[in-house]
Amino acid sequence: MISALQWIARGKSLAHPKKYVLDDDEMERVSKMANVQFEDAKAQLERAQRDIARGKDPFAPNTGNDDDENWQDDEDDEDEEMKEDKDGDAAVSDDKNQDKEDPDDLTRYNLDEYDDDNEEQAQATAGAFSNIRGLAVYQSNEDDPYVTVQDDAEKDDEEEREELEVYPTDNLIITAKTEDDVSQLEAHVYAAQDANLYVHHDLMLPSFPLCLEWLDYTPARNSGDQNSNNAKAPGEVGNFIAVGTMDPEIEVWSMDVVDGMYPDAILGRKTETDQLNAPLGTGKKKRKQSKARVANEAYHVDAVLSLSWNPVARNLLASASADCTVKLWDLSRPHTSESSTAFRSFAAHTDKVQSVAWQCKAVGGESASTANPAVLLTGSYDKTIRIFDTRTPDTAAVVNIGSDVESVVWNGWSASSTSFLCSLESGIVQSFDIRAPTSAQWTLQAHDTAATAVDISPHIPGCLLTASSDRSIKLWSLSDSLDGTAPGAINLVLSRDLGLGKIFAAKFSPNDPLTLAAAGSAGQVQVFNALSNPAVRKTFGDRLKSLKGDAKVVVDGSEPSRGDGIVRIQDDDDDDDDDDGDDMQE
Repeated sequence: MISALQWIARGKSLAHPKKYVLDDDEMERVSKMANVQFEDAKAQLERAQRDIARGKDPFAPNTGNDDDENWQDDEDDEDEEMKEDKDGDAAVSDDKNQDKEDPDDLTRYNLDEYDDDNEEQAQATAGAFSNIRGLAVYQSNEDDPYVTVQDDAEKDDEEEREELEVYPTDNLIITAKTEDDVSQLEAHVYAAQDANLYVHHDLMLPSFPLCLEWLDYTPARNSGDQNSNNAKAPGEVGNFIAVGTMDPEIEVWSMDVVDGMYPDAILGRKTETDQLNAPLGTGKKKRKQSKARVANEAYHVDAVLSLSWNPVARNLLASASADCTVKLWDLSRPHTSESSTAFRSFAAHTDKVQSVAWQCKAVGGESASTANPAVLLTGSYDKTIRIFDTRTPDTAAVVNIGSDVESVVWNGWSASSTSFLCSLESGIVQSFDIRAPTSAQWTLQAHDTAATAVDISPHIPGCLLTASSDRSIKLWSLSDSLDGTAPGAINLVLSRDLGLGKIFAAKFSPNDPLTLAAAGSAGQVQVFNALSNPAVRKTFGDRLKSLKGDAKVVVDGSEPSRGDGIVRIQDDDDDDDDDDGDDMQE
């Protein structure tokens, strides 16, 4: 299944991603970040190798490591002594044999063959230089027809470089995928011009992923490795994905590094939270109960359910957790598993905090540019939504709702920057204004089951996307209102089952109008160009014509054929089936 996805806009990724290098500097960085004792690990590995050599089980309880080492040394000494004794006995035996031989016997010297020429021996002595006159020397390996290994390696490197290249017209779509208890990040390249979608690379995750957030801020490293040749200074523009999982820690991964083995930063104290999963009791009858997860101001103690990066104060990352707290993390500070501490912590909710969003993350019209970068929006399972200034968190606007919150998002197209939307477990989508939080601006029964995702088009005003566990995605049109508050009408434009199972994530493209990505329980991601639908082109045609720059599209006339609008990853099995079909036709 795919539990979350995130778009990366064009031009944000390196054209040629770097290969992960596990050198001494990287080992030192990982050791400081994760508090890994490599010397102890090496010693354990050596002991395990000795146990295997002696036929012992390396996983059996070890009752005397030092004794084992001494015993190994004693065994070596005994072997050496036995060898010396054997050598001494052999020497004495040779002397006795020589004494028994005839002293006048000279056959062992081969004097009869002393004057014979031994050409074969001479040639053997010459070895590889016997035919040195025919030796050919080339100035370059490229000129030598017998040297092909290096050329093939360089050719393979060049081919791999071309395969991994990300063009300026490409988007990346990052998905959090879990299959057979193995969780990973998959980076997909979406080429809109070619309607092509493929997996670029993937990264392994330690736990089930729940949320993703893109950021361009390079997190700070430890002071010990700031002078590393490959290290960027904190705050440099980069391409990173923050991942929230069932573990209390937040991992930050670079999307410009292929085959990465360890994240660039870990926010949280794994040395403390690992103890929370230890079973209680002793002996054979251990109770499968975890220790109490007591929330604190320094780090999360339960799953991270939502993340939001602040594009104005770029070093700030907000996180919402199942431990009922919301925390702010300062990425300009180095974080280790022992000393990672949140910048601020808020504990106003009484149940799991499902969603969090900065006001300056609003997309849309001019009001989005005037949003307050210090205002935070949070939605919880305690059936409340809180809007507060992080500088004065005690003063907050509270909205009471009738169901658990699934997702919250600011509406940048509203007349002011104070409007936001929320999707609920009951399938309802509501709009509120923080200036009048007691009642909703409008209420829409969008789905029959949980509305797992809601998003607002960054290009087209009044275009709303909802997704649900009922397996459908829907596009809605909100017409303008006379007073600038509630819309004049809300019309369903498109409803479609993409064959992805229960939809858990759906988002508009940051570059292409009316293009969206969705994923769900089927474990697949698809890109859907809604312009392929005539009703969509008719409804949003006037608004599409007003677009300018790179977002401009041709609605009618000379637009290319869009087919059904779905772009999916083609499986290898499908390719094999197509080949078999072609063979049968022949």
